[in-house]
Amino acid sequence: MSTLYFTEEHNLFRESLRDFLHKEVVPHIEKWEEHGNLDRFIWKKFGEMGYFGLAYPEAYGGLDLDLFYTIILLEELQKINSGGFAAAIWAHVYLAMTHINKEGDDAIKEKYLTSSITGDKIGCLCITEPFGGSDVAGMRTTAVKTGDKYVLNGSKTFITNGVYSDYLVVAAKTSPELGNKGISIFVMDRETPGISATKLDKLGWRASDTGEIAFDNVEIPASNLMGEENQGFGYIMQHFALERLIMGVNAHARAEYALEYAKQYMSERTAFGKTIDRFQSLRHTYAECETQMEICKQFNYYVAKRMDMGDYVVKEATMSKLQSTKMADDVIYQCLQFLGGYGYMEEYPMARLARDSRLGPIGGGTSEILKEIIAKMSIDNKDYKPAT
Repeated sequence: MSTLYFTEEHNLFRESLRDFLHKEVVPHIEKWEEHGNLDRFIWKKFGEMGYFGLAYPEAYGGLDLDLFYTIILLEELQKINSGGFAAAIWAHVYLAMTHINKEGDDAIKEKYLTSSITGDKIGCLCITEPFGGSDVAGMRTTAVKTGDKYVLNGSKTFITNGVYSDYLVVAAKTSPELGNKGISIFVMDRETPGISATKLDKLGWRASDTGEIAFDNVEIPASNLMGEENQGFGYIMQHFALERLIMGVNAHARAEYALEYAKQYMSERTAFGKTIDRFQSLRHTYAECETQMEICKQFNYYVAKRMDMGDYVVKEATMSKLQSTKMADDVIYQCLQFLGGYGYMEEYPMARLARDSRLGPIGGGTSEILKEIIAKMSIDNKDYKPAT
C-alpha cells in the first residue's frame, strides 16, 4: 500500500475492517441480495465499530479522522461483491449525514447526527426527481412556509435507503420563481404524515433498497430547515464533489477486485495444456486493464489528498467519477471475458460486478452531465465557488 497517502495506522485499520466485513457482512450478503434490504443489526454493528463516525466531529460521537480512513472504508466495501450493500452504507454516512453535519444546527445534529453515528438512525438523501434526473435546478418539489411550518409536496426517485431509512434529507423549492436560487434543504422523520415510499426493482445494487418517495402535504416544523433558506443549491453542489469522488473511488476499487479475482482464476484455469495466464493475448489485455485501473486509483488518491487539505476540487472530483466509472465498466467487462462461460454464471462474482458497476456512469450525475461541467470549467472558464 502506498506510503504517500497511507500510514501504518491506516493499514492497521484496513486489516481490522477487512476482518470485520468478512466475519459480520459476507455471510449475509446472499440473503440481502435476494431480499433487497439489510438486516437492522448490521447498522448497529457498524455504529459500534465507529465506522459511521470516521469523518465526523468528536462532539457528536465521531472520530474526526482524515479522509483516507474514508477511502479505506469505501475500497473495502467494494471488495465483498455487493455494490448494493456498499451503496446503502455510503449513502447514509456520506450523503445524508454530510448534509446533517454541514447544514444542521446543534439541535438537528444532536438528534440526527449522533444517532446516525451509532447506527440507531439511518438516513437517505432525496434530490433526484422523476422528471428531473441530473437536472437538480429543475426540481418540482415545493416547500411552502405557513406560519412556523413548511408544507412539502412533490416526489423523489432513485433514492438509496429510500424505503427503510428513519429520516430523510430533502431538497425542495421554497421560492420556485427563483429557479436554482430558490432551493432549500430540510430534514424530516420517516413517520411524518404524508410521506410514502415505493420500492424500485433494479438491474444491480440489489441488496440496497431504492425508492420513489411521495410528499403529500407533509407538514414539518420550520426548525427542520437546514442552513439558510434558498441556499440549498449551493450546498448540494458543494457536496457533489465528495459524492463524485466517492463514486470514483468505488469504481477503481471494484475494478481492482475484479482484476484480483480474474488473475487468480487465470492462474488456475487450464486450456491447451497450460494455464490461461500464459497466453500472450490475455496477458497483454490484463496488463492494459491494470494500467487503466492504477492510473485512476492514483488520481483519486491525489484528489482525496487535496480535498482533505481543504481545496475545492469540484473539477477534479468530476473528472474522477467520469473516468473511473468508465474504466471500471471496461475492466469488469474484460474480466468477465477472461472467465469465459463461467463469467456469465451467477455463482461467480463477475455477473453481479458487471450489473452493479453499470450504475457508476449514471448515479450522482450522468457522464454526459459531468462532461458538460468539465467543459464549462475548462473551455468557458466557469469558476464554481464553494457555498458560504
